[in-house]
Amino acid sequence: MTLWFTVLLAAALAFALKLAGYLVPASTVEGPRRSRVISLLPVALLAGLLLTQTVGGDAGLTVDARVPAVAVAVALFALRVNFLVVVLVAAAVAAGLRALGWG
Repeated sequence: MTLWFTVLLAAALAFALKLAGYLVPASTVEGPRRSRVISLLPVALLAGLLLTQTVGGDAGLTVDARVPAVAVAVALFALRVNFLVVVLVAAAVAAGLRALGWG
């Protein structure tokens, strides 16, 4: 299996999955409880992605400069700081800690 075959297969599967979403009857996703669960799914998926990318490593959990950078970003988000400032400050924290030899 070549790389391009894998990419094309993944694209076809993604398209088929998206098309299947249009075929689901509206009654399946209607209702206050289902709507609330469906609206929270992206948040849960993004939180899981953030966690695996922050502390995930080849051999298990890894705590390095990314963890304090994410903590700083969360704190700045709680203070409702501009998104660009959050990204720049978190990147500076990670870069600073790595320059000091941590992570």
